[in-house]
Amino acid sequence: MSDPAVLVVGSGPAGLTAARELAVAGVRPVLVVDREVEAGGVPRHCDHTGFGLQDLRRSLSGPAYARHLVRRAVGDGVAIRLSTTVTCVGDDGAATLVGPGGIEVVHPRAVLLATGARERPRSARLVPGDRPAGVFTTGQLQQWVLLRQLPVGRRAVVVGAEHVAYSAVLTLRHAGVATVAMVTELPRHQTVGAFALATRVGLRVPLRTSSRVAGLHGHGRLEAVDVEDLLTGAVERVAADTVVFTGDWIPDHELARRCGLTVERATLGPRTDRWGRTSRPGLLAVGNLVHPGETAGRAALGGRDAGRWLGADLSSGATQVAARGLPVTVARPLASVVPSVADPGDPPRRLLLRTAEFTGRRLVVARQGGRELGRHGLRHSVPNRSLGVPGAILRGADPDGGTVELSLA
Repeated sequence: MSDPAVLVVGSGPAGLTAARELAVAGVRPVLVVDREVEAGGVPRHCDHTGFGLQDLRRSLSGPAYARHLVRRAVGDGVAIRLSTTVTCVGDDGAATLVGPGGIEVVHPRAVLLATGARERPRSARLVPGDRPAGVFTTGQLQQWVLLRQLPVGRRAVVVGAEHVAYSAVLTLRHAGVATVAMVTELPRHQTVGAFALATRVGLRVPLRTSSRVAGLHGHGRLEAVDVEDLLTGAVERVAADTVVFTGDWIPDHELARRCGLTVERATLGPRTDRWGRTSRPGLLAVGNLVHPGETAGRAALGGRDAGRWLGADLSSGATQVAARGLPVTVARPLASVVPSVADPGDPPRRLLLRTAEFTGRRLVVARQGGRELGRHGLRHSVPNRSLGVPGAILRGADPDGGTVELSLA
């Protein structure tokens, strides 16, 4: 392949969807690279339905959804290179690729980062105790069970109570493992009520709220998990040979940091505008690299918007520019907002907010320098779940008036 017009790093839903939109817009060639041996991203090993509802308007299993995105991208002319890592993108835009064929340097007109996110493992959560086998994240568990068909254990504790935690319970059930407890430090679960009820009543999985895993014990293999009640301080030792740490997402941002991109402290992902433009011209970021913990469909829609905008921009011969607009910040208990750079004259369709607390149905209020710009009512305010707010709430902001802050009223 000659130098690609656009290099896409990551072959998950965001990267594949963005690449296809570029190809459809007539931008050629488009090269997608991924360090994995198979394209499709995380959905490849999520063997449950529900994928595709947001972007395809139909429900598919994870593997079927991944295959569909790959077929569609390749069918529209996208080239995919696997087992390949991008080690750096120089100041001149040259990208260094390392793969089975050795080292290669390409000179794309633009680079789009879609490297996704991962869950923090036990070590990053500073859980004390022994270092036995039987400790997983959800992604490791799904690969272990669904891709490699390896045995897991018999009794499991799941750490977390958001959407992905309930997915882990289903994966454990598929592997013949009984989940003996779900543990969350928050006072309630953070998933859809029907999922929580079906798991607690139908699968008889107890949920321990306001609790944390305080220690792991076992020699060679996990034998027990200490669960501490945060309200009373009481510690119970639960017999288990498997523990799954879910959620607590962090973006795969190593390449973004090496590229010198400005990073948001709240998400640890690159600071972007609605089109995925970052602090560096010609370098875009989309998907769960920017908003870790979102659904595959949400990531794909972000990739679609970035691909369409970049395709039109490159086709017009425009010079690539950095993200521009007003900084958008949040006040506690809101935890983050994406995008965090917005043009009040051309605001994003939607802002994605996260909250650190259960706060009920509240109003999101946008202010600039003490002046109220707009407000929007929330249907829920639940940690670990996105709160969608129309970007029109930013209209009326003074382009020279400084930061816009979102808060709850």
